[in-house]
Amino acid sequence: MKIRSMQTSGDWIEINEDADRSTPDPGVVDARRVLAGAVRSQHLAILAGLGTSLCVYRGTDRLAPTMPDLLEKAKERFSEIDQKETKPKGHHWADFEKLANLPPECKDLEYIMSRATIAAGFLAEAEAKRIKTYLTEAEGVIRRAVDFMGDDVELKVHESFLRRVARRSARRSRTKLFTTNYDLCFEMAARRSGFVVIDGFAFGNDARFDSAQFGYDVVRRSVSEERSDYIENLFHLHKLHGSVDWERLEGSSFISKKPGTLTPLLIYPRSDKYELAFSQPYIEMMGVFQSFIRVPSTTLLVIGFGFNDKHIAEPILAAIRGNLGLDIVVISPDLEKTATEAENPYLHELLQLADGGDGRIALVAAKFEEIVRFIPDVVSETELERHNQRLRNLGKTHV
Repeated sequence: MKIRSMQTSGDWIEINEDADRSTPDPGVVDARRVLAGAVRSQHLAILAGLGTSLCVYRGTDRLAPTMPDLLEKAKERFSEIDQKETKPKGHHWADFEKLANLPPECKDLEYIMSRATIAAGFLAEAEAKRIKTYLTEAEGVIRRAVDFMGDDVELKVHESFLRRVARRSARRSRTKLFTTNYDLCFEMAARRSGFVVIDGFAFGNDARFDSAQFGYDVVRRSVSEERSDYIENLFHLHKLHGSVDWERLEGSSFISKKPGTLTPLLIYPRSDKYELAFSQPYIEMMGVFQSFIRVPSTTLLVIGFGFNDKHIAEPILAAIRGNLGLDIVVISPDLEKTATEAENPYLHELLQLADGGDGRIALVAAKFEEIVRFIPDVVSETELERHNQRLRNLGKTHV
């Protein structure tokens, strides 16, 4: 783990918590400083990417797929289809590559999906039908791969993270968690930890999306008292690219929650995701994100997001340039490599600003599961949380 900020004088400084030294480790001190400042800020926004799901395992198997994993799974699925073909045997992946006019040995799934989507628009009818079928199969592979959550999956890192960032004083605004992930890690962790999630869907069995829900809050009212108190454990969740349990109701514009749906509302990895991000319901999420990071006295905590999605990276850089009251902490394990002009111009600009003396910016090269312990618990654990933990320790809590 390393950190780079105005305090490090243009260098990456090791974060060595276990260092045997008489004085505090400079990397640890700086990491704790920027993270403490984040959770104590008046307004806290969190942008979580794939990196926050890569610590989720079942046994020794990592559950969240990376892009290379998805590409490999797609090829395996096409191979299965080949094996089921009657004579003559098919070679569907080769046909897919040919129709999409891909370069040899292309390994970029988003590029492949983008080329195929474009090709479907101008190929002859028979070929267009064929490539659309291939796209449907590839999307099915992605959908099944990201729908991995179950009651047997441990989410200790996510639960610890929520306890540290989503438990806020009533004097501060609610934490807003934005994520590009399709999976249900944060929802499940919230449920297990006793957090209430405002995600745009009304409470109840027939939960339909309504952006007005983000303007609501939850209070606790006592029978014996007229006074109402805001509950401590609540945050807003905005899924910028959709969710595995969202479904558009057939023949209408309504969006509902339907766990296990075969037709989830997702923005798949391809070039048209920029356009799709500005259709419903994604435009509501993006609108909140863009406006929130323009609010003074706001900290944006970016974890596991690689700044490869232009429609998200551009608003962040624009807000950094235009809102002097915005602090940003970027956390990703490979920042040393990617924060260069050749690799990622957005991260490189943030790094240059930090090196130039901009105290609002800090970059931390670390994994999600590594950095959580450096985030301070600034609000005391509630009695409800302690009670839930006691029940879970007895093995009596159903999650």
